[in-house]
Amino acid sequence: MSMDIINKAKMALLCMQRHSWEQGVCAQAFFEAGDTETAVGLVLDMANRQRDDGRLGLMYGETTCTDPLSALEAHVKAVEITRDEMLKTALYKALRWVLEDAPRNETGIVYHVDYAKQFWVDSMYMLPPGLVKAGYEAEAIKQADGYIEHLYIPEKSLFKHIWDETESRFIIDKFWGVGNGWAISGLARMIEGINDSNTKKRYAEIVRKTIESALELQRNDMLFHNILDDPDTFVEANFAQMLCYTIKKGVQTGWLDASFMKRVPETLDAVLKQVDEYGILRGACGAPHFDKPGAAPEAQAFFILSRL
Repeated sequence: MSMDIINKAKMALLCMQRHSWEQGVCAQAFFEAGDTETAVGLVLDMANRQRDDGRLGLMYGETTCTDPLSALEAHVKAVEITRDEMLKTALYKALRWVLEDAPRNETGIVYHVDYAKQFWVDSMYMLPPGLVKAGYEAEAIKQADGYIEHLYIPEKSLFKHIWDETESRFIIDKFWGVGNGWAISGLARMIEGINDSNTKKRYAEIVRKTIESALELQRNDMLFHNILDDPDTFVEANFAQMLCYTIKKGVQTGWLDASFMKRVPETLDAVLKQVDEYGILRGACGAPHFDKPGAAPEAQAFFILSRL
């Protein structure tokens, strides 16, 4: 695949309006792709939009608790590179928010939103990997384990979307594709960064089983349904590339067997067919409501990440 389509995808991503988590995954993608200057610029703007409570990059109306930490790994790297005092202060405030002030349950697991006692699978990507990079490995593992406890369904080896503690039930009782993508890609980043060998093995086993369960649900066209086990939902392309990113990361770092790479080239080719002449992936779970196929900054970011 030519660099032209990658560069078009990058430009399309930078042209899109972005909420905090979208800006965060965008920064992560540019850092992993080696475009440090762009990544630093993205982090700087999240710090510029920091709320007084420490949450980074929130747009008007956002009520999220963990999404503003989606760029935490990139933020730490940006501080290391620039030694910028404003970034240092912003990082301190962001860590104070998540370690001390963010709403959480009685065991200390941070809720996804500030208006309800809910755990969302998205948080698996947004918070724990960045805490590892910031030097809080034990806290990162605690948070990830809390989300796994509430959202992972061992008998299915897949993650459900939203658990509400007040109602003691799943508010969204479905195996959302992109949600499972957030979970396995976030865990893959954690496995790469943590020192605890037993936790590495435990997370690798969860990711491996989730990948296996997902692959059983892959369509003949190599894509997936938006709800992985519901063929009545629309066909969606972003989970396919999140899956490929996770597989490549696992194989490259040695915790996933190389046999999982067999389907990656054909799956990424199927995603590429959904990209238009402007570099926009049109077949993703689409922003802003993620209820129909369309385009999304997170899908653009994972298009970049899955090609590394």
